Amino acid sequence: MALKDRITDDMKAAMRAKDSARLGAIRLLLAAIKQREVDERITLDDAGVIAVVDKLLKQRRDAIAAYEQAGRTDLADKERAEAAVLEAYLPARLDAQAVNEAVQAIVARLASEWGRAPTPADMGKLMAAAKAELSGRADMAQVSAAVKAAIAP
Repeated sequence: MALKDRITDDMKAAMRAKDSARLGAIRLLLAAIKQREVDERITLDDAGVIAVVDKLLKQRRDAIAAYEQAGRTDLADKERAEAAVLEAYLPARLDAQAVNEAVQAIVARLASEWGRAPTPADMGKLMAAAKAELSGRADMAQVSAAVKAAIAP
């Protein structure tokens, strides 16, 4: 079953259960998916849906930090609940060690292709390769830190 279909089925189940908090988060996700499909005139596959979920999760984390800084725990709790619903649609996340190992493999592969060791100037190329391989499975901030550590002189 496609991820988008699973999300739609979960929305129907939340409607039947009268779970308004979960329903709101799922509707928000489906609206973001539909908006991206309309904007780009495409039909999203599972990877595209995961990218949308990742983006919404990042927005929730940023909002949680802002609300906590402002002392609005009620709004921060609402964002946490939405983030928990969204996280259910992501594949299992890699731990820090697995991310570091994957980044090391990417750096080694690109170094052999280029015939030289990557430098800090190659950060963009390395991140593009890492994003293509690890998107949806790892936090990209963690991946960025691992890439920086791997190419540090």
